[in-house]
Amino acid sequence: MGNSHINWGELFPSKKSVMIFMTYMSLFVAQGILVTASQRADNSYSYNTVLVVLLTEVFKLLISTFLYCRENTFGSLVARVFEGRDVLLLYFVPAFLYCLYNNLAFVNLSTFDPTTYYLLLQLRVVFTGVLFQIIFKKTLSRKQWFSLCLLTAGCMLKQWNFSLFDSDTEENASKGKEPSNSAGTFNGKNMSGFGLSFSAVLILVQTVCSCLAGVYNEYLLKRKGSDINIYVQNVFMYLDSIVCNLLILMLRGELSAAVTTEHLVEVFRFEVLVIMINNAAIGIITSFFLKYMNSILKTFASALELLFTAILSFLLFSIPIYLNTVLAIVVVSYSIYLYSLNPVVNLASKSSTTSSVRQDESRKGLMDSDGDDTELQMEEV
Repeated sequence: MGNSHINWGELFPSKKSVMIFMTYMSLFVAQGILVTASQRADNSYSYNTVLVVLLTEVFKLLISTFLYCRENTFGSLVARVFEGRDVLLLYFVPAFLYCLYNNLAFVNLSTFDPTTYYLLLQLRVVFTGVLFQIIFKKTLSRKQWFSLCLLTAGCMLKQWNFSLFDSDTEENASKGKEPSNSAGTFNGKNMSGFGLSFSAVLILVQTVCSCLAGVYNEYLLKRKGSDINIYVQNVFMYLDSIVCNLLILMLRGELSAAVTTEHLVEVFRFEVLVIMINNAAIGIITSFFLKYMNSILKTFASALELLFTAILSFLLFSIPIYLNTVLAIVVVSYSIYLYSLNPVVNLASKSSTTSSVRQDESRKGLMDSDGDDTELQMEEV
């Protein structure tokens, strides 16, 4: 097979993987928009964001427990958790990283507009590529590295100042809006990228947490814990995440105050509940994404979110789209095309998958052709 066209078979091994990809991308676009919409006029939050993250993890835990118990008993889940307690402890690493990532998302979205926020997060791409090589012993080709570097360069275009195209500054001022430009702010939101600021440090920390957690979680799903049911692995993750968020509330001295009537009323408002439900869905779909695809493709799904986020931010919040934003999205999109010609394929190991299938079959009989484990076997052939 030549490289003159997109290798859809390797990029998306099954119809299920296409659905997972589209769902993952849609949910992430919605999350940035929903969080921004829930902010007050001064870009702060009326609710305790750590409590929101904690309740989201509880919701994820309940969903994973329900999905597992549809065909198994709750007692067997407890037994599986006890049997895999070593892996449960290993999950504290990605759980802590995701805990920081999720909490920093609220902080950084109060500083940056959604499009700039997602653009800056794409700096995780090269970090992810390095970690991918180290952990999975898969050397990326020159074409793959070029596409990754091009994606990063496209993200950095957002920081270029095309001042000649800031013709809407006077127009915004005449309408009573805060002046904005490609190197400044819009309604208090940073649209210029990094700069030398504390917010730049926070977005870098979030970026590192993202790539470390994603690759390490993929390692647990496909290697160390590949013989453990995916729902049980999700239970591991969310149990550890709940503990991490409780520790954050405790360190901030907000543990007792977080459960007062005043805080709970704010958290259980409709718009905040939608954020929690959407974020919970992201957590569930991410585990399937990493199971059936890989963390490199995950970063490109995030890149595609840029286009839709920019359009929705303009339509919903009147956040302008400047030339540097357009160029950044074009370069990022082209890098996605280059990568799709030669994607990284890293499915779960055959021996571990076969072991997992045999364990599941002994419990509940043969799965149909749409079942998770059977589907995974088909992808490996």
